[in-house]
Amino acid sequence: MLQVNVSQMLKGPIGSTRAIEIDDAIAVDEGSLDLVHGKAILTRTNRSILVQADVTTTVSLACSRCLEHCDCPLHVKFNEEFFPAIDVSSGHLLPDPEETEAFTIDERLTLDLTEAIRQYFLTTVPMKPLCRADCPGIKD
Repeated sequence: MLQVNVSQMLKGPIGSTRAIEIDDAIAVDEGSLDLVHGKAILTRTNRSILVQADVTTTVSLACSRCLEHCDCPLHVKFNEEFFPAIDVSSGHLLPDPEETEAFTIDERLTLDLTEAIRQYFLTTVPMKPLCRADCPGIKD
């Protein structure tokens, strides 16, 4: 589940938590959809929902030596705040968060983890992936 309705959490007390299982597909890179597995803990703060996530996936990359495709496992843990776009009680729009790159909770009070997970995975993709450590390179 990558999209979570957090309306009840935003109405609840500060410190309330919710655990979710993540088992969905996203496009990590410009290729196919990659299956993402993991878990996340959502915690209500005085101004946002804090997401503590631990997720894994496997992406298909071209080996930098032999150019054959190989599966590359990726694992990320991150903490990220998601700020509501509207006030849950009044329905009025809230000012944008001070941080320009902050993640937001949309007007339907849905927290979407897709972009945060995609961005964190992109930072872990190896610059020179190898199909195996002793790859000899391109064969004639």
